[in-house]
Amino acid sequence: MFDIDLWREIFQSINKNRTRSLMSGFTVAFAILLFAILFGIANGLKNTFKEAFGTDANNSIVIRSGKTTKAYKGNQVGKRIQFKNEDRDFILDKYGDKVQYFTSKVNKNVNASFRGEKNSYSVVGVYPEYQFIENNEIKDGRYINQLDIENRTKVVVIGRVVEEELFYKVNPIGKYINLGGIPYKIVGVFTDDEGDSEESVIYMPISTTQFIYGNNDFVDMMHLTYDPELNADQALTFGNAITRSLKEKFDVARNDQRAIRIFNMAEGAKKVDLMTTSLTVIILVIGFGTLIAGVVGISNIMIFVVKERTKEIGIRKALGATPRSIISIILIESIIITTISGYIGLLIGVGVLELIGPSLEVYFIKNPGVSNSLVFGATLTLIIAGGIAGYVPAKKASEIKPIVALRND
Repeated sequence: MFDIDLWREIFQSINKNRTRSLMSGFTVAFAILLFAILFGIANGLKNTFKEAFGTDANNSIVIRSGKTTKAYKGNQVGKRIQFKNEDRDFILDKYGDKVQYFTSKVNKNVNASFRGEKNSYSVVGVYPEYQFIENNEIKDGRYINQLDIENRTKVVVIGRVVEEELFYKVNPIGKYINLGGIPYKIVGVFTDDEGDSEESVIYMPISTTQFIYGNNDFVDMMHLTYDPELNADQALTFGNAITRSLKEKFDVARNDQRAIRIFNMAEGAKKVDLMTTSLTVIILVIGFGTLIAGVVGISNIMIFVVKERTKEIGIRKALGATPRSIISIILIESIIITTISGYIGLLIGVGVLELIGPSLEVYFIKNPGVSNSLVFGATLTLIIAGGIAGYVPAKKASEIKPIVALRND
């Protein structure tokens, strides 16, 4: 395999028949080019779907309350369903083994001010677990903790935009921000990859929010993440179980769709997975179909090469060349042509994706590209394809009888 003379002979053969070698490699190069572009576009669509979900935990369930639309067990149409703190405990008692993080939320809009700077922001009362549900990153200071919940501490965590609009170059940590006439100590500043809208929020302990803005235990909504080990179907079943349990607790008809509403990220994730899987299968079929066509083309050309070199092969066998050496010459030549041309096609495909990538964003295709695993897989596929393309002609060449080959015209 590492015989210098053998390799020299192979490259001399390729160089001698440049047109034939180029024709052989063109189909494979085109196949890999097409495959790389299609696969890159598929990855771009996946990136778009991923970005649409944002950086929030993608295993989350949001539970909202509404008004009844059907009379049931004494509840009249139009009755408002009001969640309370006990409803969080109710869900955790029944399904705690499937829950990863859980927070109730209370939402308020307040006017905030600091040293003459004023603006209006959303204030959200949450539990400490919300940091991991929303995937907030602490820029300075800390997040809300359990002691804040237990002591109803007047502390807040502000978003980056709030910091920039009210504090400029002043470090807000330890300072007091006025929210609707009440001072709160700032203990942290957070960032969020979803942008300004998510960073224009102020978080405080939910117990503080409930006490100051109502002196009750009312909850606007609940937000949880389920065990990441659950697959999409299990997650949907889990969400449906929570819905049934809450409807039973509040005496809501099972077919009442508005009294208790649940948004389960698993629904969207399942649809996206189905779409991207289908797209990947289609691309694989097209790509491998084109590659097979290229392999067949190379195989046919190699058969012609064998026929063209019949006398040469006969002389080799007459001089003592083994069938294995004959197979090696044809097989390695086929693999080299396939691999080199395939890599050229792959490089062109990657270059095309880099060139047209930015312009594809208007078609919801973001950052199209190919992964390292694809490059490795393409390499392995090309070597195998080259071997398949060359084996049959090589085997046929090794079986030529010297006397027949020498008589061939």
